[in-house]
Amino acid sequence: MEENILIVHGGGPTAVINASLYGAITEAKKYSQLDHIYAAKNGTGGLMREELIEMEKVPEEKLELLLQTPGSAIGTSRDQLEQPEYEKMVEVLKKKNIKYVLFNGGNGTMDTCGKLYKTCQAQGLDIKVMGIPKTMDNDIAITDHSPGFGSAARYLAQSVKEVCADVKGLPIHVVVIEASGRNAGWITAASAMAMDEDGVGPDLIYLPERPFDEEQYIQDIKKLLEKKSGIVVVASEGLKDKEGKPIVEPIFEIGRATYFGDVSAHLANLVIKKLGYKARSEKPGLLGRASIPLQSKVDREEAELAGRMACEAVMRGESGKMVAFQRVSTEPYVMEPFFVDIDEVMMYERTIPDEYINEEGNGVTEAFKEWCRPLIGEELPKMISFN
Repeated sequence: MEENILIVHGGGPTAVINASLYGAITEAKKYSQLDHIYAAKNGTGGLMREELIEMEKVPEEKLELLLQTPGSAIGTSRDQLEQPEYEKMVEVLKKKNIKYVLFNGGNGTMDTCGKLYKTCQAQGLDIKVMGIPKTMDNDIAITDHSPGFGSAARYLAQSVKEVCADVKGLPIHVVVIEASGRNAGWITAASAMAMDEDGVGPDLIYLPERPFDEEQYIQDIKKLLEKKSGIVVVASEGLKDKEGKPIVEPIFEIGRATYFGDVSAHLANLVIKKLGYKARSEKPGLLGRASIPLQSKVDREEAELAGRMACEAVMRGESGKMVAFQRVSTEPYVMEPFFVDIDEVMMYERTIPDEYINEEGNGVTEAFKEWCRPLIGEELPKMISFN
């Protein structure tokens, strides 16, 4: 009887999501019992519409381009799903003789993965379902880190370092850089990796794990202005006050999808209004997850490994799990992949632990830097200033 495998992307893409796709496809090609290696076009919606791409027909030279292509080469989605949608997906799986399903995504996608797995189980179907972690936000539970984070972290660290060098050369203002990450400050914290022995790095870092106090922020800036005239601040898009309210009202919210207000502009304007000092804002936004020149080699290799392992696992009969990473050693960096039950990662959000945040709540500790350093890949370029 015909047997097929399906790969589905969910949520926001990363600089290495296609590396996981490449890993899954190249592994699937090893199994002669598979007639088709399907990819859902534009996520779960494409699956329900039976819009499937036959990846086994794609020439190898084109598949290799996945390793250097950002975004999702097969399309992704943020579909709002209820039980009828899961029933519909199962109908398509049965119709297309799909016996193996790989979901590549973050918290929301792992929730989808788990619910589809349970729907298949409830119907007594022998369909194997496996999760491949993906999130630039690094907020999936259990795993030490998620593919997608290392590249986003490298992008922000390098970009912040470049802005810091610019400000050092013309030290006339406060620059506030806004980082992505929703309720988790991992990417924001990664800006600290800009700071090396060359002393070029951010002055203040504000994470969503700590309530944001505008008055304290102004005091932090004021104190720094006594010593220097050019300041760089990195702030999370998800900053909230002590009552848990966003410091800037979100522009749009539906489910977990949030279009945050312009936090960096707000914080720059506060400096202008309260201190009468020049300030400006920068917001990399999607650039932070779409840069191939700043893709982390470690991140890309681990993303590909996660795709391969997920495929190999379902083919040997595993189901209802997600590939995860366990750190064995930081120096030298040694990581071991393992499998975690999907129930343990469905919608659980992993935020930065206290030991990674400094006492003042405006920076990170050396422990965070030590944890983060190997994930961003090779050392960032050194810089010099005589100013």
